[in-house]
This record gives sequence, C-alpha cells and structure tokens, in this order.
Amino acid sequence: MKADLHVHSNYSDGSDSIKKVMQRARENGVTQISFVDHDTVDGLNEAFELGQKYGMEVVPGVEISAYDFRRNRKVHILGYHYRTDAPHIKKLCQPLLERRHAHSLWQVEQIQAAGYALNKDKIIETAKPSQTVYKQHIMKHLSSPPYPSTAYQQLYKGLFKGNGVASGDIEYVDAFEAVRVISADGGIAVVAHPGQLDSYEIIPELIDVGLKGIERNHHDHTEEDHQKVELLAKRYNLMLTGGTDYHGSFGKSIDVGDILSHTIL
Repeated sequence: MKADLHVHSNYSDGSDSIKKVMQRARENGVTQISFVDHDTVDGLNEAFELGQKYGMEVVPGVEISAYDFRRNRKVHILGYHYRTDAPHIKKLCQPLLERRHAHSLWQVEQIQAAGYALNKDKIIETAKPSQTVYKQHIMKHLSSPPYPSTAYQQLYKGLFKGNGVASGDIEYVDAFEAVRVISADGGIAVVAHPGQLDSYEIIPELIDVGLKGIERNHHDHTEEDHQKVELLAKRYNLMLTGGTDYHGSFGKSIDVGDILSHTIL
C-alpha cells in the first residue's frame, strides 16, 4: 500500500478539486489518502464517494491551525480517523474559519487601497467550494506567474509579510485544545511538520492530552528533522506519518504520492 496522508483540496487553500487530486493519486499508485484541509471537514463526504469509485481508502483528516502560546509560535495539528460528524472539531474550528475569512476580506480592502484592482465578489467565487477566502485566492487575482516563480514570491511577500499592506495574521486556537477535540471525536492527533514550524518543544507536553503521532515525511524536513522526529517518536511511543502537503498550483511543485507516509492508518 502507498499512503499520502497530507493533501489539500479546494475546500480550503488547495487549487484542485477532490476529484482531480484523487485522479492524480490513482495514477501515481496511491492506495490510501487523507485530505487534511485547514480547519474544515466539509469535503469528507465527497472524498468518501470518490474513494469508492476509484478503489482508494480515504482516511478522515483535518489540519487545525493551532498555536503554542507559551513559546509564541504556530503549531499545526493533524487529525485522522475521527468520527465523521466531528462535533468537537467543528465547534472549535468554525470561529477560526470565520476569523480567517473576515481577515482575508480586510486584506483585500488593504490591497485595493494600495492601488491594486481587485473584486471581492469574484475572489469569494474563486474560493468555492471553500467558504473561506485564503491569501492564495487573492493571489490568483493578482499574479499570473505560478507560485514557485520569483515574481509570485516577491509580490506575495511584499503584500502579506513584514511591513506589507496586508500583513498580519488571525488568532489561532490553542494547540492543547486542538489535540483534545480530535481525541474527543475519536481521532488520532498528530503534530504536522514540526521542522517547518519548530514545534518540537511542545510535543512531549501534548502527550498528556492525547497526542498520538508526529509527521516525519514532509518536503520541508531535513535529515536532521527526521532524526529529531524519530527520537521523539521512540521516546514517547508515537506513530510516524507523512505526505506531500499537496496544494496543487497554490503550493510547491510536488505531485500527490511523491512523499509517502511511514504509517498506513
């Protein structure tokens, strides 16, 4: 079996539909897949239906935008195999989605005020089926060069980072609460790409509230990250997962199944 347990669709900040992602996955020999769209489980039923059609196992997934308030840094928490109605996950994430959407629309206004021609209604339409606008949806209306290009990255950083007119971020949810709600819904909580966000220190602290795993295989992880993850997993008896963190044209040049999980869930 081949498992890619970290893919995104257009239910959050991925460019591709679930159908298109699963077609690519099937072509690349992936047999188990998990859509971990940010803070939403809205695409789960569609993924289940297409999984039956393509003969692929779909693992319920989500990536919660969480925060380590003690160390003042982001921590993304993946959730797998939760109950499909996911009441606790939805209750925690819905205000987060609303904050993100409102912030994105504020960013549109700031960029418009800086002299860029943007149509808010068209951006909202572009985002569908996601009910939340992300920076990637705004950038689609600003840049024809692709995400990996120098032109795209310069514009993105100039607008959204540092002193950019649309810089700033929303308040994320507490990482401990993210792990708790995934566990409350019967799921498996996993710290996502700790090497990318430097999330290592909080991992032992999350054990007591139900953390079950760490993402090892990720395109931003170095060999040093692999060693750190493996050491922590061995010390605290945690499972190892992984995947491509696929976002289609809204992310790095990588295809579904290029990076596989250590674990079949």
